[in-house]
Amino acid sequence: MSEALLTVDRLTAGYGDAPVLHGVSLSLAPGTVTAVLGANGAGKTTLLRTVSGLVRAESGRIMLGGEDITRMPVERLVRHGLVHVPEGRGLIAELTVDENLRLGGLWRRGHAEARRSLEEVYNLFPALPARRRQPSQQLSGGEQQMLALGRALMARPRLLLLDEPSLGLAPRVTADFMGLLRHLVDSAGLTVLVVEQNVKSALSVADRGVVISLGRVVVAAAADRLRGDNELRHHFLGF
Repeated sequence: MSEALLTVDRLTAGYGDAPVLHGVSLSLAPGTVTAVLGANGAGKTTLLRTVSGLVRAESGRIMLGGEDITRMPVERLVRHGLVHVPEGRGLIAELTVDENLRLGGLWRRGHAEARRSLEEVYNLFPALPARRRQPSQQLSGGEQQMLALGRALMARPRLLLLDEPSLGLAPRVTADFMGLLRHLVDSAGLTVLVVEQNVKSALSVADRGVVISLGRVVVAAAADRLRGDNELRHHFLGF
């Protein structure tokens, strides 16, 4: 088995004097999708925000590619290959599609490389080139989610954190998005940690699932096991 790309070791974090995560541990192998599942308020979003540096860890350790990134500033994390697409997509509504995409590659020093990345993203998302001069707020929900993913890919991440990517999307659009995500993992070696309320959709493309309850990992198993274990699904995932 490949050495873990991301290792979270006994992570405790929260807001002010109210811890949300209590000793969370997990690891992600390179080129895999791991789905973080659980009820609202379980700590899923806090986990992503702590890994990406938006919430300060109180204790524990976060390792990316063997390097300790627990206290690393957000801008340095991007340079190390970690990109976070938050819930709500984080697009700048007034900026055009093209401008939003270019923001994703701002830190890259080579203009030629940035142009290549932009061309690759437009090829990957055929609906976006015709919209490139339109403000992102004029796009449909599905197009906005594709734009958010495209902006993240502009940074050429090793590790992509996605928070509720299917929120507000129609089932068919969600299925297309998840299929594209799986394609990126299989073809480009991307590693994904995704928080998702649509459990069936997430497990359909995930290699592993991690179930969090009240800030603690209660189950970590292969996605096939989570899909096939009726008792476990009913108890922790409600279906």
